Amino acid sequence: MYRLLTHNDLDGLGCGILARLAFGKDIEIQYNSVSGLNPQVEAFLKKEHKEDILWITDLSVNEKNAELLDAYAAQGGKVKLIDHHKSALHLNEHEWASVQVEEDGKQASATSLFYRYLQAEGKINPTGAVDAFVELVRQMDTWEWERNGNMQAKKLNDLFYLYPIEEFEEILLHKLSGSETFSFDDLEEKKIERYINGKKREVYQAVIDGYYAGVIHAESHHSELGNAVAKEYPHLDYIAICMVGKKRISFRTIHDHIDVSEIAKKYDGGGHKKASGAVLTEEAFRQFVVETFKTEPLKRDFAHNQSNIKGQEAGCLYQNRSGEPIFIYKDPQKGWAIEARGLKQSPSFSAFEEAEKFVKRQFQAWLTHDEAYLEYMDKKKKRSESGL
Repeated sequence: MYRLLTHNDLDGLGCGILARLAFGKDIEIQYNSVSGLNPQVEAFLKKEHKEDILWITDLSVNEKNAELLDAYAAQGGKVKLIDHHKSALHLNEHEWASVQVEEDGKQASATSLFYRYLQAEGKINPTGAVDAFVELVRQMDTWEWERNGNMQAKKLNDLFYLYPIEEFEEILLHKLSGSETFSFDDLEEKKIERYINGKKREVYQAVIDGYYAGVIHAESHHSELGNAVAKEYPHLDYIAICMVGKKRISFRTIHDHIDVSEIAKKYDGGGHKKASGAVLTEEAFRQFVVETFKTEPLKRDFAHNQSNIKGQEAGCLYQNRSGEPIFIYKDPQKGWAIEARGLKQSPSFSAFEEAEKFVKRQFQAWLTHDEAYLEYMDKKKKRSESGL
C-alpha cells in the first residue's frame, strides 16, 4: 500500500493527481497544511507498517521527524520526500530526501519533480495532457506564469480554490485520463455557476425609498449575477450589487415597471433602465451596507419538491425565520388566499404570483421542503375532521 502526504495547495494537489494516475486506488492521499504535516508523519511512524511506502511531497519535516525517518529507513521502511523549497535543502543530507529548487534551468515545483521521479521509476507514462497539466502547475507555483502572461495557469489555480480539493481531484483525473490534450474551459462556466449559486445565499432584503431591493456584495460577473438573483427572487424590485472596495454600486432589474437608472441618479450615477451604476456615496453606504448588515440573508426556496409545489390550488407552504408556517391556497370564492399567524385579515389575490410576492416581502419566507408540507397538511386535515 502506498501513502502520500502532500500540501493542500495546487502544487500539492498536482502531486496527488500524479499519484492517483500512477497507482489508482492503491494509494491513500492526505492533503495537509504546513503545520499539519508533522503530526501526520508521527502518526504514520507509530503504526510501523514497513510494507507501506510513504511519500512526502511539497512539504518538509521538522528535525525530530527527520531523525525518526532515518531510523525508520534504517530498519527497512520505505520513504521518499520530494520538495522544491529552498528552506528544505538541508534535508538532502538524508538518503530518503530529494530537494531540488531548479530543473533544466527553470524553477521546479513539487509536481514537476514528482512527475520526473515517477517516470524514472516506471510508475507513470507521460502523455500530452499530463505534460500540459504539470507545466501549468509548475508555472503557477513558481509565479513564472506572471512573467509569461500564462493566464491558463492562473485560471487553473482560481478553479482550485472554488472546489473542495477531493472534488477537484476527481474532475482533473477524469480530464487527464486517456486524453492527449488538457482543457478546462468548461470548468470556467461551472466556476461562474458556482459563484452565482453561492451569492444567491447572500442576498439581503431592504426597503429603500419604497422599493424592495436585494443587496449583494460582489466584485465580478455583475450581469450574470444580477439577472440570476433577480429571477431567483422575483418579488424584489431590483438587485443592488455593492463593491465597497471600489466604492461603486450596480443596479439590475428584470421588471419592466422599474427603471434603475432613476435609482442610480440618486447616488451620482446613471445608465440604462434595467442596468445602471452609481457611486457608493455615504448615504448609499448607510442604506445598502450598514442597514442590511443588521439583518439576515434571504433563504432560497427548496428546489426539488415533489409535493410542495408552487401554484397548486390545494396550497403550498412557506416558512419564516421564526419557524412559523405561511400557507398560500386557492379559495373558490376569494381567489388566492394566505393563512399566517399575525395577519389581522387574510388578503386575497387574483394571481398566485401576487400572493407569493406578498408573503416573501412581508415575511421574508421561503418554500419549505416536502416533509414539512406533508406534516402541515396532515395536521390541517385532522383539525378539519375534528371540527376545530
